[in-house]
Amino acid sequence: MCPLLAFACAAAAPSADLEKRIVAVAEAVTPSVVHIQAIVKFDDRRNEVTGSGLIVTADGAILTNEHVVDDAEKITVSVPGRKRKYPARLIGLDRQTDIALLRIDPDADHPFTAARLSPDPVHVGQWVLAIGNPYGLDGTVSLGIVSAKGRNLEIPDLLNDFIQTDALIDRGSSGGPLVDLDGRVVGINSRGQGRGIGFTIPIGTAREVMAQLDHGGIERGYLGVSLQALDRDLADYLGLGEATGVLISQVVPKSPAERAGLQTGDILTRFADREVEAEEEEDLGSFQRLVAGSAPGKRVELGYLREGKPGTAKVEIGEQPKLEGEEVETPVGFHVKEITPNLARAHRLTSTTGAFVTFVANGSPASEAGLRMGDVIVRIEAADVASVAEFRSAIADIDMKRRFLVQARRGDELKYLLIKPRAAAPGTEIPDAPKAASQVDSPVQ
Repeated sequence: MCPLLAFACAAAAPSADLEKRIVAVAEAVTPSVVHIQAIVKFDDRRNEVTGSGLIVTADGAILTNEHVVDDAEKITVSVPGRKRKYPARLIGLDRQTDIALLRIDPDADHPFTAARLSPDPVHVGQWVLAIGNPYGLDGTVSLGIVSAKGRNLEIPDLLNDFIQTDALIDRGSSGGPLVDLDGRVVGINSRGQGRGIGFTIPIGTAREVMAQLDHGGIERGYLGVSLQALDRDLADYLGLGEATGVLISQVVPKSPAERAGLQTGDILTRFADREVEAEEEEDLGSFQRLVAGSAPGKRVELGYLREGKPGTAKVEIGEQPKLEGEEVETPVGFHVKEITPNLARAHRLTSTTGAFVTFVANGSPASEAGLRMGDVIVRIEAADVASVAEFRSAIADIDMKRRFLVQARRGDELKYLLIKPRAAAPGTEIPDAPKAASQVDSPVQ
């Protein structure tokens, strides 16, 4: 009996120590974890989106997820222990890492409690806490371990090598911290994928993005190729033996890759002094991060195989084009968006000229005229429209009391659409109509 009691006492001691450590860390970090409410406009509706955030400086800088505050018209922040809600300014956001930076102003002589950010990488198997506000339940703490590192989720445009954890990340926890047992933040929680599978942005990535957003925006490198993995079957069919690399499936015209002489079908094997390898689609993220992390203007030597023969190319890294273009709302029931290369690829457009119709309200003048989502507006009355800026200028010159003609490209056809704005009710005086530009929403910056 005595040996059993001794064993039980020895096992209980570490358990009690762990419990005390968890309690201490939760108490220390929770004051830095805020609740975020964002009013987001989607087409012609407004919805409330909630999430979490982390105070990272005493003067009110907050890290959260891009998907929590994207397209937000109004953002408010609730801070633990303080009764009022704080209006937040969106400093910037980055879709490719799912990071956004907000700022709130502290009360006089009452700075905020800032979290400590870890300078060290995490290790698979180490204990971590996820803290956030799932389903609006403030200050929720869950315990787990780091299940894996370097996860690449097959989500378009994401560059992250996520930390995987079994600490619970539920709806509303997005933007909260993942914390080690020393109370240091090791990541910003991004998304959950069922019980026991959550993904977190490494704090090193979040810190780098925050610094760039705080100084005006993100600048990333661009090569101008589409890639696919080179698996063993494909390598064998191409007669490449044990060679590894990534296959170029498309070269963008006038891109840095085309100027350097790269061709569709080339197998990239080296980027500067780094070997390149991707046997699965999820492995492509490593190469994409190499390119994105290179400064525009930098010259890099690439190694490749062309028809089995080795070669090299020196490429000057370009600046990555915008992924998301500016969106403009009109007073006659439709929205248009800038046609970026990304949008053109997604919708298989043959040109980036014009203004892409992203939304048409049912029963609106635009809908009654026959305008459809996916149309590309190329002319309004006598004004050519080659860009969103030209669209904004052309729509601003329209008298919204009168009908006007829009020319839109729909596939291979050109449509002439006559839009008739709503007239005032009979017997009412019609005031001078304001110019449409004054009714066009500017994007949140």
